Formats: sequence, C-alpha cells, structure tokens
Amino acid sequence: MKYMSKLLKIGLVAALFAVVFASCVPQKKMLYLKDAEMLTENISKEYVNDRTIDYKLQPGDNLYIHVVNTIDERGAASINGDTRGYLSSDANIYLQTTTIDKEGCIEMPLVGKVEVKNLTVDEAKNKLQTAINTYINGSMLIVKLASFNVTLLGEVSRPGMYKVYQSQINLFEAMSLAGNMTNFAKKSDVKIIRQTDNGSEIVTVDMGQADILSSPYYYLKPNDIVYVEPLKIKQWGFTTFPYSTVFSIVTLGVTLYNILK
Repeated sequence: MKYMSKLLKIGLVAALFAVVFASCVPQKKMLYLKDAEMLTENISKEYVNDRTIDYKLQPGDNLYIHVVNTIDERGAASINGDTRGYLSSDANIYLQTTTIDKEGCIEMPLVGKVEVKNLTVDEAKNKLQTAINTYINGSMLIVKLASFNVTLLGEVSRPGMYKVYQSQINLFEAMSLAGNMTNFAKKSDVKIIRQTDNGSEIVTVDMGQADILSSPYYYLKPNDIVYVEPLKIKQWGFTTFPYSTVFSIVTLGVTLYNILK
C-alpha cells in the first residue's frame, strides 16, 4: 500500500512538471543581439553597416514632387497643383502624389511622361529637374518617396502590412511596428522575402545574433515581407501535447490515492 502511494505521488509530480515545462521557452531563445565575446569580456563592440539608400523605383511607387520657384511662381504652380493638404493619410498620399505607372513612367504637366523605373530617388530627381528646366528657369525640385509598405507575418504580436514614411527602416524598427516578436518566435530563422529584377529572393537572417547589425539585409526595402517562424516547442506545447490525457491521469491518480488511503 505504501509503495503504491509513493508511486502515485511520483506520477503526479512528474505529470505536473510535464505540463509546466511543455510550454516553457528557454531564455536564450528569447534574447536579441547575443554576442559571446561581449558577454564574457564585458566590452563594447562596433558593427559596421554602410547604410546606402539604393532602392530602385518601381511601378506603383508614389513620389511626392514639388517645384520651388520664386521667379516663375505661376509656372511652378502649374506643375505643383493643389498641395495645401498634408500627407497624413492614405487618401492624401494618393491624391497629392504621383504614382509610377506600369510602364515605369510618371506624367507631369508641361513636361509629359518621364521614365523613372529602376532609378534611385536622387537619380529620378536629377532627370526630372533636367526636364523641368526646359520650361521653367531657376527652379528647384523636391522629390521624395512618399511611403512604402513592409509586411510582417508569423510570430509577431500584430501581423500585417505597415506603411513607412521615411527613406528606410531597419529590422528592429519594423518589429516595433508589429508590437515585437512573441515569446515563441524563432529569432534565428527570420525570413526576408524581397522582390528583385529576376523575381523573388528569400534570405534567412538571425536576429538573435549581434552581427545582424552588419548584415546587408539589416535595412529593409519597400515591399519587403518579413516572416518569423515559430519555435517547434510552440506546436508541441499547445497543439500536440495531450493536456486532456494528462489531466485525466492526474484526476484518476488523486481519486485512487484517496481510495487507497
């Protein structure tokens, strides 16, 4: 009888431990920017990353174009149109910017169509400036990429498509838009899907390691998709782990223990 009682106690304790640890994630899997050298020697370290803004404009991109000219204000106004609003919403961006058409061109008053596909914003600005100088002397052109999209999927708190109102954004800034990764995110296996001239490119980066700061993929580009895979422990802990069976065994064990006692 005593042997049976002890066996039941051991079984109950083992079952409880199994339930607790089934959904536990080791702390080392939850950390960003791990670097063994920095941890052991307590030093600072610099990671070189040449931040080059070399995004090539593509059809569908929205450009904010504004001509400044104090000499020929009427000529500048004919190109600018009504720019009294602000680019504070998707509707305003659509109404107050110029969209690159499927042929890679934008159309401007006086100037007509100008191809800007596969040019950087600065290259497009120089090309448009040359075209405008033919009609308006002494003008200064302001050209900016109005916004671009990045999509975050998988183990993030708020998956979805997000608009970025700046020239570039890095991986950590993008994660903050989506409310950071969940505790079950596989930081060592973050996939970036990027459109190239030849199709789609998939790259895997490790956001758990500090050398991500030197990666050429640390800065995202317009229309990038970031997919964060889940840890295997999530599936085992929440999907396939037999909680109902364990609780049934625990309940049966408690009942038998009380009867035998």
